[in-house]
Amino acid sequence: MTPLSRRRLAAFRSSKRGVCSLVIFGLLFFLSLFAELLANDQPFLIYYDGAFYSPLVRDYPETTFGGEFPTNTDYTDPEVKKLIDAKGWMLWPPIPYSYDTVIKGEGRSALQPPSWRHLLGTDDQARDVMARLIYGFRISVLFGLVLTILSSIIGVVAGAVQGYFGGVVDLSIQRFMEVWSSMPTLYLLIILASFIQPGFWVLLGIMLLFSWMALVGLVRAEFLRGRNFDYVRAARALGMLDVRIMFRHILPNAMTASLTFLPFILAGSVTTLTSLDFLGFGMPVGSPSLGELLLQGKNNLNAPWLAITGFVIIALMLSLLVFIGEAVRDAFNPRKVMA
Repeated sequence: MTPLSRRRLAAFRSSKRGVCSLVIFGLLFFLSLFAELLANDQPFLIYYDGAFYSPLVRDYPETTFGGEFPTNTDYTDPEVKKLIDAKGWMLWPPIPYSYDTVIKGEGRSALQPPSWRHLLGTDDQARDVMARLIYGFRISVLFGLVLTILSSIIGVVAGAVQGYFGGVVDLSIQRFMEVWSSMPTLYLLIILASFIQPGFWVLLGIMLLFSWMALVGLVRAEFLRGRNFDYVRAARALGMLDVRIMFRHILPNAMTASLTFLPFILAGSVTTLTSLDFLGFGMPVGSPSLGELLLQGKNNLNAPWLAITGFVIIALMLSLLVFIGEAVRDAFNPRKVMA
């Protein structure tokens, strides 16, 4: 690690708010990656009649446990529980519900307030809010990460080509970006999502069409400045390939400033997906979604736990990302690093 990198790392660590935000966000995201182990309507492990079974890995017919039907076992069925308990036991996740589990037999209303059985209550379709929140958090963060990485790669390449070659190439791409960026992005996303079957990768592709321009201007400015440096002219005079000059000698200087924008781009990607889900043009119906949770809170004002839960988790997620971004920005600030 170079001395400059050590100073930047020390500057980041000096921001207690940024470090705490990174730890909290990283822990929440890490736990959400194992959502199936935290919230599931299938047990981890079953011991029945001297043998072990793992429903999370493989589906078992009901006849395996002494039932009458050859279909997949419903482990929430009281009769199935009796059959398994008679000759063994089941080890359940902490939350015995998945994001799409419809809870039955708990009253006449699907909306149940928070309790020891359902820590965040249930929604208007009798599904556990905590389970949907865990799965929805994972989808939102993964979506934002993939979109941020892909859009950053495209934006960096486009900005590098503009700044390095200049001239007609720079003007052509710049005019295209001016026209493309003037389009009403949210309305176009709604129109495209209305006649294309929504899904994770479909939404990702649609949003990627408009989100790649975030870093173009910054990278372009760095390349316009860097292409006139003496070492770049010397490399060009020695016959070094343009691609090698761009991505080996100029790009590292441009990435220093670009990295400070990544947490903010991630926050914007998560917000866009949440907005589409709230408007009903996002993930497929029934998918765990933070925007869909907010929509349920708006439609069910008599169940305030829905709106409060959605607001708190989204506000917490975006606040953590902003605090991380501010700490990264300060770490890459030459004045603070030099100090």
